[in-house]
Amino acid sequence: QVQLVESGGGSVHPGGTLRLSCVISGWVHGNFCMAWFRQGTGEQRDVVATLHPTGRTAYGDAVTGRFTISQDNMNDGKAFNLHMDNLRPDDSAVYYCARSRLVFAPACPVDDGQYNVWGQGTQVTVSP
Repeated sequence: QVQLVESGGGSVHPGGTLRLSCVISGWVHGNFCMAWFRQGTGEQRDVVATLHPTGRTAYGDAVTGRFTISQDNMNDGKAFNLHMDNLRPDDSAVYYCARSRLVFAPACPVDDGQYNVWGQGTQVTVSP
């Protein structure tokens, strides 16, 4: 069974940096997208960044140029990271990593309904 575990959240001041990590256990080879979503209080869950099996990345408009999604291949699995620079108060949210259903399109879905494996979430708070 595939499981995702996030870490790396915390509290920072505006302009600060955080790096989130998502460790995957039980990885099954196949064409899956990995993504980071976030959900602020009282808001819907929105996509932040996606990583296609081809290596193509895509970002939400609000984070383009500030966030970077990447992958580490480990001996016993994979880890997906989200490096966040120049954080702003409106970046405050619970961040989730997720794995999609099998993909055959050249781009990752942005609808969270297309992702069927989720981590537990990690809180990011940006405040003065």
